[in-house]
Amino acid sequence: MSKACCGSDEQGANRVSGKMDLDLPAGTVESTFKVSGMDCADEIAAIQSSLRIEQVFKVEAKLMSSTVQVWYSPQLDENEIRRLINKSGVKVVDPNKNAKSISGQRIALVIASGVLVGLAILISFFAKELNLLTIVLCLVSIFCGGLLVFPKGLRAIRQGHLDMNVLMTVAVAGAVYLGDYTEAAMVVFLFAFSELLEAFSVVRARKAIQEVINVSPKVALLKAANGELNSVPVDSVKVGDTVVVRAGDLFPTDGNVISGKTEVNQAPLTGESTPVKKREGDSVYAGTVNLSGSVEVQVTKILSDSKVSQIIRMVEDAQKSKAPSQRFVDQFAKVYTPAVFVLGLLICFVPPIFFGGRWEDWIYKALVLLVIACPCALVISTPVSIVSGLTAMARRGVLVKGGIFLETLGRLKAVAVDKTGTITEGVPQVLVLKKWNQLQENEIIKIAASIEKLSNHPLAQAVVRYAAKSGVSVVSVEQSHTEQGRGIFATVEGHEYFLGNHRFTHELGVCSPDLEKYLQSLEEQAMSVVVVGHKPHDNCSGEVLGVFGIGDKIREEAKGAIQDIHKAGCEAVVMLSGDNNRTVSAISKQVGIDKVFGELLPDGKVSKIKELVSEYKYVGMVGDGVNDAPALAQASIGIAMGAIGTDAAIETADVALMKDDLRQLSVAIIQGKRTLGIIRFNIGFALVLKAIFLILALSGYSSMWMAIAADTGATLIVIINALRLLKIND
Repeated sequence: MSKACCGSDEQGANRVSGKMDLDLPAGTVESTFKVSGMDCADEIAAIQSSLRIEQVFKVEAKLMSSTVQVWYSPQLDENEIRRLINKSGVKVVDPNKNAKSISGQRIALVIASGVLVGLAILISFFAKELNLLTIVLCLVSIFCGGLLVFPKGLRAIRQGHLDMNVLMTVAVAGAVYLGDYTEAAMVVFLFAFSELLEAFSVVRARKAIQEVINVSPKVALLKAANGELNSVPVDSVKVGDTVVVRAGDLFPTDGNVISGKTEVNQAPLTGESTPVKKREGDSVYAGTVNLSGSVEVQVTKILSDSKVSQIIRMVEDAQKSKAPSQRFVDQFAKVYTPAVFVLGLLICFVPPIFFGGRWEDWIYKALVLLVIACPCALVISTPVSIVSGLTAMARRGVLVKGGIFLETLGRLKAVAVDKTGTITEGVPQVLVLKKWNQLQENEIIKIAASIEKLSNHPLAQAVVRYAAKSGVSVVSVEQSHTEQGRGIFATVEGHEYFLGNHRFTHELGVCSPDLEKYLQSLEEQAMSVVVVGHKPHDNCSGEVLGVFGIGDKIREEAKGAIQDIHKAGCEAVVMLSGDNNRTVSAISKQVGIDKVFGELLPDGKVSKIKELVSEYKYVGMVGDGVNDAPALAQASIGIAMGAIGTDAAIETADVALMKDDLRQLSVAIIQGKRTLGIIRFNIGFALVLKAIFLILALSGYSSMWMAIAADTGATLIVIINALRLLKIND
């Protein structure tokens, strides 16, 4: 959503104006509230239910950032929104204070509940019978643990929906009714304890996210016109200002070094531990660390527009995008909990009424079913897995825009790559210039460079650099016309010229047998060719003036990266390039690419991606995020490489590899597969365990405390399993 903020309050409210989401009415107000006590899907459901009023248009509760974003009518007071959120059971807190994620009172209540029920069990063991002291201890234990459960259950009932707190409240009430005080106390304690464990897991995941987000610097050393240095808030620094960054300090903004030289740790953005040398003219980025010398930097972007701010927004926005597995679990839980409640009622009433069963037996079995049905482990496993995976990738400099893309990475069967800048370094240079008529070399260079200066294509820039190196000055082009994927027509000093690739010479009818043989020889050496000549027109058949042989060095890591992608489980790595077939074939053989398609126009790349998707279903396209936009959009997932250098790449791609290294892709694919595997295990494990205990309960072999103990154990197992994703093995 595009939005413009024209005011904020202590809770982070933003007035939305100008261009905005078309689904929202004009003048909509947006507010973001920091909350405490939002640790699972139940609290999110309660918040959404509490805010379900006519004047609230949209609500987004983000578990991992512990925030609630609300879009509402300007006629509605913000304090009313705050009141409604608090009414759901969570509490709105000051976003500028580091409020405790888990209150000491909550921990104390869980401990008290556990100690009391433990004493009750110990006393009943020695007393061999239920006595008043045991009953009192159990009731106080139920009260302590129930303070964390029963109010949530009652709120859910008032709001007209069933959740796990309702199931536990009914189960405990039923156990007390049947006189099973010890079991009721054990159920309350174990459920409150499992909820506490769940909260701790969410806190850990939140801390991991904050490690990524908190790389943003707070102050800058601003250099005044008289040379005086002043420490100022980084938000006050403007484009064009000069800041001094000393050794050991964070760079406060994006900018260019104008004085001094140093080495910079760019790991917070790229995951690359090796320091990068910086000197005058080099770009530096906010949040990276100046390791050695003091440098002066001219600010090119304010902090809110900097690379680190883009990354922070991506990490936060990634939490909005639900993965397919998470959507499945959410939908499943919506149907599952009410269905189990109805099944419990049937088990409670049908056998005693219609088949003469004992009421006590079937009420107890129904209560065990309600306890077993608690979907804690199932609901928490997917979001913690997804966020852990996304956060670990961000630490490594791989930005994934949401759980759906992380899962897609894990399913990739084929990867399509561009040649220039991906397999090669992307800085081609003229290696050969051959005259093809009597014109002097400098004249050929002048014509070619004058035409190519209009283009930002890497091959064009290679010709322009070659002219500058040769001391040849360019002249103005009077008119020009680009033939996409082929070349360009231009008028220079009154003469009409063409400049283009091998294919263009055939289309213009100027490719002689000798020229064909020479062009083939260059292409077999993995060179790209740029042919310049007189354009055929009127009675003139055209003439080739010269041929540039341009080479682009293959990246040192390219061959190993392709091997790693294969090892990660991709069946095919395919090169799609606009360059000639001989050149791309020669390069592909050197790095181990499976299939290669050259001489492709942009629509040709799109067609090939469609064919690959038809064959492999899940296909990733690696490009620069701009020139390859159509192909990136057509692929199952678009991947931009070297995104630290371009804002557009971060904005357009589904995955951005901040470091200019294709080896990051195999790491991302493996992490995607790990995430998928852990999610599948967690979901399967939770469902199988519940099925086993359901059968045991109906057979009379399971008790309530055994069921809740199993659920607590399952919750702990799936959480620990999900948190393993925070660590990526090299």
